[in-house]
Amino acid sequence: MLKGIPKIIPPDLLKILMEMGHGDDLVIGDGNFPHASCAKRLVRCDGHNVPEVLDAILRLFPLDTFVEKPAGLLEVVAGDSTKPKRWDEFRTIVKRHHTDFTDFEYIERFAFYERAKSAYAVVSTGDQALYACIILKKGVLPGE
Repeated sequence: MLKGIPKIIPPDLLKILMEMGHGDDLVIGDGNFPHASCAKRLVRCDGHNVPEVLDAILRLFPLDTFVEKPAGLLEVVAGDSTKPKRWDEFRTIVKRHHTDFTDFEYIERFAFYERAKSAYAVVSTGDQALYACIILKKGVLPGE
């Protein structure tokens, strides 16, 4: 056991977060996301929703400050009237951990899938909310 590590983060995810370097992408997908077909490395967090996984990860994970938008969302497909219920929650969580955060990049569905295929890892959740997928770009910790 370790102190300060959120219980929701399984050991394989902690290892992946440590392995990732500056500029690497991490995807957290909802239950409908094609995790296995997109992932180089897949971590399963099936019993959880994206917001709780996002919050736990961002306690440990610096976002990239060298890009304009270090977090991206799967945008609503043209013609779909869905109003994603998780987006405001995501914004609140990201701002809590990264006060400089301004807004998300909104990524077209197939472009999101392509980015996920090149991401360092994909975290699978059981979240049933629609459009509850997010990509995070890892940053660096401040130097001394």
